[in-house]
This record gives sequence, structure tokens and C-alpha cells, in this order.
Amino acid sequence: MSTTTDSAQTGNMPLPYPNSLIPTFSRALTSFQSSPDALRILCTLPHVSNTPAPRRPSHPVRDLIILDSSFNPPTLAHAGMARSALQAHGSSRLMLLLSVNNADKAPKPASFPIRLGMMEALGRELVSEVEGLEVDVAVTTMPFFHDKARAIVQSGFYGEATQTFLAGFDTLVRIFNPKYYGEGGMRLALGPFFDAAKVRVTTRPDETWGGVEEQRAWLTGAKLGEVGGDDAWVERVEIVEGDEGGEGVSSSRVREVVKSGDIKKLDELVSEQIKGWIEREGLYREVKDASL
Repeated sequence: MSTTTDSAQTGNMPLPYPNSLIPTFSRALTSFQSSPDALRILCTLPHVSNTPAPRRPSHPVRDLIILDSSFNPPTLAHAGMARSALQAHGSSRLMLLLSVNNADKAPKPASFPIRLGMMEALGRELVSEVEGLEVDVAVTTMPFFHDKARAIVQSGFYGEATQTFLAGFDTLVRIFNPKYYGEGGMRLALGPFFDAAKVRVTTRPDETWGGVEEQRAWLTGAKLGEVGGDDAWVERVEIVEGDEGGEGVSSSRVREVVKSGDIKKLDELVSEQIKGWIEREGLYREVKDASL
């Protein structure tokens, strides 16, 4: 998939005002919460009107790339992970997915509608860079990848597309931790998941898991069959080395920088659009840290 260095693709795209996005996403989120739906696509970029709305693919989607995160806030590394996967897979459809499983509690420090607004900004940025790309901003109540994958299939939105979930190494470790599934549950949960989906893991040196080669070795030596899984699942995991620096990967680092008052440092961590959201909404100034 080719990229473009200008914004020609979005030059004529309607751009909703940021202050209109918050009430728009608030209403959409309230509607979703009152429904039995496990997943809902709130809007598709590029926009075709000033009111964000979902749009079904105009042609069959072969490979759906899914960036599932708390987006609290989206960082340069989020953009880098998505960009790298889209280019590697030649995909033209990306889903930015936010889990709102705890929507009955006030999320801190950025509300879900504000995060959705920042996700829209991230999607707009990627659409301007990747030719032919369409980006869906979506929400789900499902907590685990295998539940999210099933909800995406059941939505009927993407047909028979192969799903590729983007993740960090710590997320991969959790996926393969048997404690989350109960006896016999891992194979029941992950078997159907890996039949239809893949996981693309972006690694970076980590104090807990070591360097990139150590992380690769962990995967090949995981012996999933001995903990209730299937050794063949390893073949459905793609490990790539991250392009971004360590700071860019962590949303918590962004929150720390804002709280410290070193706003200029933000330019190394988030895009101009996301920085605008942080400054305009006064985000993260009084919050030590939050992962929700």
C-alpha cells in the first residue's frame, strides 16, 4: 500500500469541528450502552459529511487491521504501529477500537467521548498518509481479544476478512496466560480466535521481558500445549521490532509529561492534532496516572 506525503486525499474531506465531536460521540456512546450490541462502529473516515457516520466497505476487505487500545491518549507509537501493519499487509481497512466495558464508571483522566475524538484525529492523520485507506472508529463492551474478534464477525460489517490485532508484548503474554480462561477454557476461547485472526506484536526493550530477541525466544518456548493451548498458535503471531522510541509507546509517559508541565516534550510523543486535544481540553494536568 502506497503512502502520500501530502493531504490530497483529505483535502476535500469534511472536517467536523472538535467541539462538535464530543457531543456527537457522547450521544453515540449513550445509544450503544443502552443497546444489547457488543460492538458498534461509530464513524468511518474519510468523512463524507460534517456529521460522522459509519460506512460499509465498498469492496471486500481481505485483511482488517485492528488497533485496540485505551487511547489515553493516542501516541506517535499508536500511529506507527498502524502505519507499519497497513504497509506490511497491504490492507485498506483499519479499525480503531475502544473498550468501554467500564462505561458505567467515569473514566479517568480523559472521558470516553474525548478519547473517541482523539481517535478520530488519529484516523484522519492516517487517512491523509495512506492512499485508499478507510478507518473505522468503534467501541465494544468485550474485554478480551477473542470476544472482540467474535463480535466483529457477528457485526457482518467486513464479510470474511482476516482480522489482525495489533498488540504490545505485554498483551501477548496476557493472551497466553491460562489464568484468564479456567480449566480447558484457553483452547475453547483461542482455538476459534486463531482460526480466523492473527496477532501482530510490536516489541521494544522492556525491563520485565528483556530485549527483542528474548521476547522472540519467550514466544517460541511458550509450550502452549502444556498449559491448555495449542503450539500451532505461535504460527499465527507475527513479531516485529518497533520503530518508535520507548517513550512514544507509552500513553502513561504522555500523562506524566503533561502533569510535569513540560508541554514542549509532547511534540516527541504525540501528533499536533492530539496535542491540540490535550491542551484544549486541559487533559492530564492533575492526574498522576490512569490506565482506564
